[in-house]
Formats: sequence, structure tokens, C-alpha cells
Amino acid sequence: MKKLSHLLIIFAGFSFLTACNDYETYADQKAKERDGISDFISYRNIKVIEEAQFHAQGDSTGADEYVYMNNSGVYMQIVNKGSGSAVKDKENVNLYVRFMERSIFDTTTVYTNFYDAYDPDVMNVSRTGNNFTASFTSGLMLNRYSASVPSAWLVPLSYIKVGAPTATENVSQVRLIVPHTQGHTVASSNVYPYFYEITFQRQPGL
Repeated sequence: MKKLSHLLIIFAGFSFLTACNDYETYADQKAKERDGISDFISYRNIKVIEEAQFHAQGDSTGADEYVYMNNSGVYMQIVNKGSGSAVKDKENVNLYVRFMERSIFDTTTVYTNFYDAYDPDVMNVSRTGNNFTASFTSGLMLNRYSASVPSAWLVPLSYIKVGAPTATENVSQVRLIVPHTQGHTVASSNVYPYFYEITFQRQPGL
């Protein structure tokens, strides 16, 4: 009996140590996220520029450039600034948004309506000074996550135009590398980074 008790204690201790080794602290998860983002950037030969250079270039990025936004930790590439005008101060507007969401860790496409001409997400946006607030009123992001718009999605709105383009004009388009602190509820709760390609345009008729 005593021998059995000793074996049980040893087994319990081994199980505890194994569980401890499997457990990831928040610091571990953040380190894994940083490494994942770094690998993503390196594998795709992305050139990261500072905000000062971004502003010196007229708030634009080159073909392989992403600007690192210091306040948010978001990496942003402006593919096309779009047409029309930006969201103005004290304006409330509905935007049509099409996006592709990918996992940074394995580049799997999670959700997308990027190529869907008829079923965009709708995002209601208000601007007060330089601050934007927004919520999803319909679409994939609302159905899969929540009405809350990831903070990262608001970052480009200071630098792009969101008109309702004609056949000869371009829709604003950006690419974002988003750390968990600027993502949706699943990203924040799992310390999980995502990559997005997003287009924004004003809802027709507005």
C-alpha cells in the first residue's frame, strides 16, 4: 500500500510538471505573437518604415512598405487612397467594407467577402476631431464576432478617402497586420494576430 501511495505521488507530481510546461503565460503568448508577426514580415519581404517617413511621403506607402503605427502597434500599407473625400469631423456615415482575414501564424484565410460584389459588411462610422468610433450593422464581422469594430480597422480612416467611386475611380484599399490588442474579441482573448486586406467605400446614395 505504501509503495502504491508513493507511485501515486510521483505520478501526480509528474502530471503537475507536465501541465506547468504546457501552460503558456500571457508573456509567453505575447512573445509568440511578436515572433509570428516578425516571421510574417520577413517571409513576405515587407519593408517597415517609421511614421515620420510615412508622413514625409504624403501619408503613403510604397509597393513593399508598411508603416508601423507607434500608438497602436498596427502595421499598415495603403494600396489605394481611394476617391471622393475622407470621413469629415462631426460626420456620421455608413461604409461598405469588404475584407479578407488571415491567420498570421499559418496564413489560413479565416473569413472573407473581399470578392463579393453584392454582400459587403456595413460599418457605421462617426468622427469627432481625430477620433473615430464605429460599429458593424450587418455582415460577416457582425455575424462571426460582434458589432464592435476592431480598433485597427479605424487606423486607416485618417489617411484614406471613402467616396462612392464611379466606374473610372478606385476604391480605397489597405492591408493591415494587427496585434491582438487591436483586434476583435477572439484575437484579444487568444492573443492572436491577424492580417487583413480591406476596401472601404461610402454606402451608395450617401
